[in-house]
Amino acid sequence: MMGAMTAAPLTSPAPRLGVAFVPTYPPESLRTLATAAEDAGLDDLWVWEDCFKQSGLASAAAALAWTDRVRVGLGLMPAPLRSTAITAMEIATLARMFPGRFVPAVGHGVQEWMAQSGVKVGSPLTLLRETTDALRRLLAGKEVTTSGRYVHLDAVRLDWPPADDVPLWLGGVGPRSLELAGELGDGLILANALTPDDVRAAVGTAQEAARAAGHELTDVHATLIATTGPGAEDRLARELPQWGAAPDRGIGAAGDAAAIAAGVRALADAGATAVAIQPTADDPDLVGFVELLGREVRPLLHA
Repeated sequence: MMGAMTAAPLTSPAPRLGVAFVPTYPPESLRTLATAAEDAGLDDLWVWEDCFKQSGLASAAAALAWTDRVRVGLGLMPAPLRSTAITAMEIATLARMFPGRFVPAVGHGVQEWMAQSGVKVGSPLTLLRETTDALRRLLAGKEVTTSGRYVHLDAVRLDWPPADDVPLWLGGVGPRSLELAGELGDGLILANALTPDDVRAAVGTAQEAARAAGHELTDVHATLIATTGPGAEDRLARELPQWGAAPDRGIGAAGDAAAIAAGVRALADAGATAVAIQPTADDPDLVGFVELLGREVRPLLHA
């Protein structure tokens, strides 16, 4: 856990800075967060799709409509929850409505949640590979016929494919998931509540797979749970167990703008190119926190 400190020099390029719409906040609070992120000059807003909370695609669409500049990322859409054809239609629609501002990401889903939903498959990685391959071809405007283990399409072609290339990011936690994300993804979404060493190891695994596939992994998204103001250390310690992290593992940042910037820089030096700040569920002034990120933390990263 990081307290107030002087931000260390950044040895890697300054990452994109965003804020995460945490699923512990109610859906009706998204508009306030999205417009605050835009007004504060943040680069990104990331929405989640955890079962059984907000719809990630509905949240992304609303956030894009409420803003004009900020990039909106969706991490992650669980592949088993939607057919590949409808996922392609949804991505293409948002990409055409808001060109260059939507970053979709897919994963194989949390298996316990997939079982609860009645869509758990025998090989989640096979499903994710088949889904990613079909999505890429559909979003490129191609007619797709395929009969895989899980994905079956018969002469499907989008009437309105994206006008421009849409990045398709993948995410995962385990080594095999990270390898697949590195091999097939345009970017990598990492799990929340990771130390810089965790991020470095995950990026290394994915990057090795990317290079074996003949390309470089150039976009990596990481999350930093952060707090500021009175009682920040205590609030961070209370928040971390909700995300499977012990308070004494060096995860998160608590303190002033310099402390949060140092946390972001540590993740950037570990390989993250975009960092979303995740506020705590009990943050007493969410808009004020977002303003701090845009007007004080972001300039420190670019100093």
